[in-house]
Amino acid sequence: MTTRQIKVYQDLMGENDRWAQQTRELLAKHQVEMVNLIGSPGCGKTALLERLADRQGQDLCFAVLEGDIETINDAQRLARKNIVVSQLLTKGSCHLEAKLVHYALRDLPLAELDLVIVENVGNLVCPAEFDIGEHRKIAMLSVTEGEDKPLKYPLLFREARAAVVSKIDLLPHLTFDLDACVANIRRINSEIPLFQLSSTSGAGVTEFIDWLCTVPSSAEQ
Repeated sequence: MTTRQIKVYQDLMGENDRWAQQTRELLAKHQVEMVNLIGSPGCGKTALLERLADRQGQDLCFAVLEGDIETINDAQRLARKNIVVSQLLTKGSCHLEAKLVHYALRDLPLAELDLVIVENVGNLVCPAEFDIGEHRKIAMLSVTEGEDKPLKYPLLFREARAAVVSKIDLLPHLTFDLDACVANIRRINSEIPLFQLSSTSGAGVTEFIDWLCTVPSSAEQ
């Protein structure tokens, strides 16, 4: 039984990785970068993407693939900001798979874009395990969560190219230890760029967007 379970898992991951590679080839053809934004439910992923709308058409032309289990609520929020967005519903799965992302990309105007941001399903575990063809992962958590989240879910913070701690405007009202959280992230990934921001007040958002626009992806290095 154990052997069978391992074989099924290997087949699943192998097929996913093949789709991820096709996605990288598609993105390379159009010279588009793709970022995989991963964070727990309610950590502020969609709110941060709404903030990016202010830079749309200036030094950044981007679209969003919005991943959720159900509803189109987040995609509607982004569409109201005039962001090109496609909603991807997993209908129960806790993460996006490469095949679904690949077909969604084909419906985007890739020739007009610099960047595609995938907002993965709210989860710190499964999305980190599945390659969807992205060039960079970004790990995100908020100050309404525990400081030990990076230690509990190390794979994401180990693989991420940046970490975001959001909702810092709430710090005066919480017992969250920001220094401890930062130290825990550094324990997992000592070199990772780390952004502390609030999509509500705008604090720290410009620095994050500047990094997103200027730091080359692994495919370009």
